[in-house]
Amino acid sequence: MQIIDLEKVGLRRVNEMLQAQSSKLTHQAWSIMNPKGSHAIAVGVDAPLKINIDGSTGYYCGGMNQKARITIHGSAGPGVAENMMSGSVFVEGDASQYAGATGNGGLLVVKGNASSRCGISMKGIDIVVHGNIGHMSAFMAQSGNLVVLGNAGDALGDSLYEANLFVRGSVKSLGSDCIEKAVRSEHIELLQRLLTQSNTDAAPTEFKRYGSARKLYNFNIDNAFKY
Repeated sequence: MQIIDLEKVGLRRVNEMLQAQSSKLTHQAWSIMNPKGSHAIAVGVDAPLKINIDGSTGYYCGGMNQKARITIHGSAGPGVAENMMSGSVFVEGDASQYAGATGNGGLLVVKGNASSRCGISMKGIDIVVHGNIGHMSAFMAQSGNLVVLGNAGDALGDSLYEANLFVRGSVKSLGSDCIEKAVRSEHIELLQRLLTQSNTDAAPTEFKRYGSARKLYNFNIDNAFKY
């Protein structure tokens, strides 16, 4: 394992070392010490690395991740795993606002709570939050899956397209064009896979599913006042 003290090496050099692994893989396992809330740690990684960050991080940790498994042993600031393409990011603590924003693929797991706008404009990412999520989560979500073991705040799924939203707890309110939908056998299978991957023993049958009513993105003159 390659052990790096971020406080001594510096953020720019750490990211250069991680990004260089895409062209020449020298170490697969990495441990980053003393993050101390630094921003943009392990962004743009494009190699099958296992990266452990020993502490809390600032904004955009793991952004644009491809292939790597990143574990944050603490909490994460705004935009963790933003625009992730593949691989995974595990947050052992809480996540700040817009976690997993615009994510195209991969898996984001938050063991604690996630703040507002979790999964905003998600485009294929899978997000599993063990705790609660804040308001306007999955706003304009296009595809992918958001799984919440706790409760959801106001305006869940506002203006979403074709993403699946699964919530085990209560939902304070649904956003425009978001409705409750049936949980079918394929959704139970999907939930079981995501719950297993995120290391929780919650039962998939305990969740409700929410999705788009498909009235906003198909123009109808009778709904003009909603636009």
